[in-house]
Amino acid sequence: MFKWQIIIPSSLLLIWLLIAVTAPWLPLQPDKITLSHILQTPSSISWLGYDDLGRHVADRLIMGARTSFFVAFWVVLVSLTIGTLIGMISGFLGGYVDLIIMKIIDIFLAFPGILLAIALSGLLGPGIENVVFALSIVGWVGFARLARAQTLSLRQREHVLAALSLGATLPRLLRYHILPLLIAPLIIEATFGIAGVVIAEAGLSFLGLGVQPPAASWGSMIRDGSNYMLVAPHIVLAPGIALLLIVLSVNMLGDRLRDQLDVKKQKD
Repeated sequence: MFKWQIIIPSSLLLIWLLIAVTAPWLPLQPDKITLSHILQTPSSISWLGYDDLGRHVADRLIMGARTSFFVAFWVVLVSLTIGTLIGMISGFLGGYVDLIIMKIIDIFLAFPGILLAIALSGLLGPGIENVVFALSIVGWVGFARLARAQTLSLRQREHVLAALSLGATLPRLLRYHILPLLIAPLIIEATFGIAGVVIAEAGLSFLGLGVQPPAASWGSMIRDGSNYMLVAPHIVLAPGIALLLIVLSVNMLGDRLRDQLDVKKQKD
């Protein structure tokens, strides 16, 4: 495999992380309106031009990167924690507990994820905190199914049965004997989950259910610039390309991690 398949995506994601962390301390003016610069194309003064209100597209692009990173980080963290815990309990206990949890998961799976997130965001109202909550409600299901499936195969392992026979409690069994063996597949699932959350956040912001003005989001930037595609396409192209690069990088890195952690494929 070519090294660039890891180096390039990793570099782009590292840049995304650095921008998201350092954005508050950068000399940015994402909300400054300059009427004389409305819809100006990229130039030496502003590399990405200005939007329909005369605001720096580059500055708003950086703040939008911070927004997408913040939402992706918290949604994946909350979904991973809740989903893994529920999935391990369901798979290890089995019986009626597993049956009830799987019925709940089936109910969530009966609705398309993005439509459920839109409905929840509409009920809760717009705002970044509500976006995180809505996407977390949708996102935990995938982690729960994965954790349950892995736990079903792991609970009959010798070391688990030995710990159980020695009187280990359920929290100890899950924490020290089951969870360490779930880390690899959960990392891969979380990687792909980041890409899905970034797209979902942009979609909700595009619909007006996410980050509210004057805060910047790639989705809201695309929405605001869609009316000026013929005269100022840079307003849409800048956040659109940024969104494409981040999602593509995350998916490529996830594919490489899956290949590296696939024991059966390595043996072949």
